[in-house]
Amino acid sequence: MDDAIALPLDAETKVIERPSDHKKELRLWLRLFTCEMLVESEIRRRLRDNFDMTLPRFDLMAQLDKAPAGMKLGQLSQRLMASNGNITGLVGRLLAEGMLEREAAPNDGRAQLVKLTPEGRRGFRAMAASHENWIADAFADLTPNEIDTLMTLLAKAKASTRKAVARGER
Repeated sequence: MDDAIALPLDAETKVIERPSDHKKELRLWLRLFTCEMLVESEIRRRLRDNFDMTLPRFDLMAQLDKAPAGMKLGQLSQRLMASNGNITGLVGRLLAEGMLEREAAPNDGRAQLVKLTPEGRRGFRAMAASHENWIADAFADLTPNEIDTLMTLLAKAKASTRKAVARGER
C-alpha cells in the first residue's frame, strides 16, 4: 500500500463506476454530499482532538457568541434545527463545564436565557480561529476566483432547491 490516505469508498465514487445509470442531478447531489461529509468529519475530528469538543456544542457556542445578551433554549433549537431535548442536554453539559451561564429572561419569569461565560467566550473564540484555519486548509487548492464562482453557483443551487421545496409543499 502506498502512503496515500485510504478513504472509504463513498456514494459518489460508486456512482461514477456506472454514470449512465444516474442523472447528472443525482451525481451533483452525491458530489455535494461527499464534500460536506469529508469536511464535516475532519472538523469533528479536529474539534475532538484539539479541544475535546463536539461539533454540536461548538455550533451552540457559535450561536451564543453572536448573541452576547443570551438566547432562550427555544431560539437555540430553531437556529440549530435541533430538538429542545438535544439543546437542553448540550446546554447542561456546557453549564457544568462553566462555559455557559443561565439567567431569567427579562419580562418573562418562566423563560431562561443562556449565554457564554467569559471563559466560554475565550474558549469558543480560540476554537473558532482554529476552525476558520481548518476550513481554509480544506479549500486551499481553490483560487479566490474559483471560490467566488462556486459561491455563485451554490447560491443558484440553493435558490433552485428552495423553489423545489416550495413546490413540494403545495
